Amino acid sequence: MDIVQPNDLEQAFCVARRRHAELCRQNQIFDARNRILGGDTKTWDIQVCERKIKEATEKARHETFAAELRHNDKMMCILESRERRGRRHLCKALRDFQQSFQKPETRREFDLSDPLARRREFPARQGDNDARNTVSGMQRFMGEDLNFHARQRFQQEQNREWFLQQQREWQKARADQKRAEDLYTEARLQFDQTAQDLQHRERATRRAVSAAVKQFNKTQASELAERKSLEKKQELEDDLAHISNLLRGDLLSEDPQQAASSFGPHRVVPDRWKGMSQAQLGHIRLAQQQQMQEKLRLQEEERQRDADWDRQRVERARAEVLCERQQGRRQRDLRRALDGSNRSLAAEQLRQRNYMKEVCTNHATDDYFTQFNTRSR
Repeated sequence: MDIVQPNDLEQAFCVARRRHAELCRQNQIFDARNRILGGDTKTWDIQVCERKIKEATEKARHETFAAELRHNDKMMCILESRERRGRRHLCKALRDFQQSFQKPETRREFDLSDPLARRREFPARQGDNDARNTVSGMQRFMGEDLNFHARQRFQQEQNREWFLQQQREWQKARADQKRAEDLYTEARLQFDQTAQDLQHRERATRRAVSAAVKQFNKTQASELAERKSLEKKQELEDDLAHISNLLRGDLLSEDPQQAASSFGPHRVVPDRWKGMSQAQLGHIRLAQQQQMQEKLRLQEEERQRDADWDRQRVERARAEVLCERQQGRRQRDLRRALDGSNRSLAAEQLRQRNYMKEVCTNHATDDYFTQFNTRSR
């Protein structure tokens, strides 16, 4: 069973207060939408009003979803914090119980893991010739005798001598390396000085080349400017001459003869033709009107022809209907005659059947057979 903590109540109160503020803002949005719908909308455009209503509705819906999500997140955070706090309290209670009622000294296997057990025991050996140092006990190995500390001091002295010797050799090698580095630095400085001299010479050469190129570019630029001015002047003179030729020639004039073609009077030169004259346009319009009248006449003839065909189809259908009716009347007359003959034949057959029934029901007597027996006795 979970216990309600003051922190939980404070968090729940904060969540409820934020949710109340969110609902109040949504109510304000809905009230604004109601005012938009119920107010004076005569001067407003209908599309603008609908768009605002749609935006307000979408915004309110999104804010509602966001408030619900925030509320759910807050509740999840509260539940998670409550669960962590409960787990922490449970671990603390379990640890206190173990420290109070499950001490290491009360365990049955404490003698196997007692940290002070080695202090209570006797040393493994008291000397190199101890009687307890048997072969199976493995208490004495090579290099583990009691003279270990003296031997260790001797080894340390030997190591120190070796280290001093290595240090002297290292210092000597360091001095040789320093001397070699000095020689290399001196040679490098000489090489740098030579490279610097060559660089100064190259820079002077480049400056001389740059000055020559600059002078050459200036000369070329002046020649180019002069050539462009001459070309521009020549182009202007050519344009003036071309304009004069066009004004004096037949290309821009309205003379229709200049567009006449040498292939026939009905053909023209496309790049010189200025369009049709009024007479030609009138002739074309007259031909178009004649074509329209001819088309209307043909349409009227086609309509009359279609009407004739429709009338013929109607008359043919009416004749077929009359023929079918006459044939139906003939079939009905034939059926009546056939029914009458069938009835007469049935009556005749009935009379014959009755007669045969009467003849077959009269039994023959002795007198009937004696009239046929004419043999003498």
